[in-house]
Amino acid sequence: MTLTRLTALVVIVSLLFLCGTIDTEARHPHRHHRSPKNTISAPPTGAPLYSPPTAASNASSNSTNSMPPSSSPGAPIPTPAPTSANSYLLFDVLAYGAVGNGVSDDTEAFKTAWDSACQEMNPSMISVPKGYSFLIKSTIFVGPCQNIMIFQVDGTIVAPSEPDLWPVNSRRNWLIFYKADGLTIRGGGLIDGRGEKWWELPCKPHKAKNGSASHGPCDSPVALRFFSSSNVTVDGLKVQDSPQFHFRFDQCRYVTVSSLQIRSPALSPNTDGIHVEGSENVLIHNSVISNGDDCVSIGAGSLNIHIENVTCGPGHGISIGSLGKQNSRACVANVTVRNAVIRHSDNGVRIKTWQGGSGSVSAVTFDNIHMDTVRNPIIIDQYYCLSKSCQNQTSNLFVSGVSYRNIKGTYDVRSPPVHFGCSDSVPCTNITVSEVELLPATGQIISDPFCWNVYGMAQTMTIPPLLCLQEGLPRSIMDIDSNKCY
Repeated sequence: MTLTRLTALVVIVSLLFLCGTIDTEARHPHRHHRSPKNTISAPPTGAPLYSPPTAASNASSNSTNSMPPSSSPGAPIPTPAPTSANSYLLFDVLAYGAVGNGVSDDTEAFKTAWDSACQEMNPSMISVPKGYSFLIKSTIFVGPCQNIMIFQVDGTIVAPSEPDLWPVNSRRNWLIFYKADGLTIRGGGLIDGRGEKWWELPCKPHKAKNGSASHGPCDSPVALRFFSSSNVTVDGLKVQDSPQFHFRFDQCRYVTVSSLQIRSPALSPNTDGIHVEGSENVLIHNSVISNGDDCVSIGAGSLNIHIENVTCGPGHGISIGSLGKQNSRACVANVTVRNAVIRHSDNGVRIKTWQGGSGSVSAVTFDNIHMDTVRNPIIIDQYYCLSKSCQNQTSNLFVSGVSYRNIKGTYDVRSPPVHFGCSDSVPCTNITVSEVELLPATGQIISDPFCWNVYGMAQTMTIPPLLCLQEGLPRSIMDIDSNKCY
């Protein structure tokens, strides 16, 4: 291993496991367990690069490439020569010692296959074959690689089933891809986070059988996390039952996510489908997400995010935020959500900020969205808080330039169909609404919208009528403009 790769590993381990990584909706005291001594798997080991076989050796290599390496006691495991698959060099994890019975630890086999493929100069494909179930423990797949990489998942990848089986120092993430530029993860296989035991921990914000609620800090794993990576494609996967977020993208650029099926139970806590943080130029489309928290959540530092043809629910809808926690600065701009369906969710399309924060949310479009029995179809909440002790403060994010067009369907009558709760000191401005028709899922009475300190206009007749929007701009607009990020 080169000094550069060692340095990269030290940096990413420090960032991922010493710093807090998830801004969950509720936290509480962590229960300590004894864990196996096993820690996060080693970074690339510098396995020998593949040398093309000579003509005299082609016959023998072709007959043995698909066989697993020798497991004789004391014998070194040879590095298999990759085979060819449609102009990609093929690295089958079975050839690197993976067993695939769902019980044996296949982490090192996956890591070795990754390291070998990553160092190849030619385009490479790691194959996770159909018909096998591979148990993988918390690990980092480290780049940058020398080539275009495809991670072809046709089989099943499963996480350890019990929180006690996870190392104490690597409980926040499961499968991490660091500096994996140009990576494609695709296939019709399944990635199973086996999060059931995690959700039952007292540190999770869930309702107990007796009706009481518990909450607090809990270091539970994100299933797939991409960190500092560009030109990433994720396509066609099935991902289920993550202990916490199913996907998370941090400091990534040019990401395409398509044709995903993400599912976990409706009451599974903090199981966001896809979370984007500090990332730019992200496209999420043609996917179905059913989970216990936000379908898609967009965090601070996100720019140029496009969500289209996504079906959500049950869950908490599509959210920008929460932003500005602990008086932090947050910036989000150029977000489009189009042609979406949201069913049986707590929220539809939501912007949520904490009191005391700074920064701005701007240039947001929600267009052609169907709501089916959603409790809060349209919501801006600048008083977001997880306890009763939150104080009203003089600063907040500036929310401006938000458009709601062609949003129709039904709402849960427990809450108003439209809720614009903007900061006392930092009003929401330039909020435009057109072709909104939201009817009660039960009964005949249409609830009034809620508006507080919000400026904008209804460009067409709406149901319910949005007569509560204030026209023009507030007097303090010049002071508010200084809060803008872009």
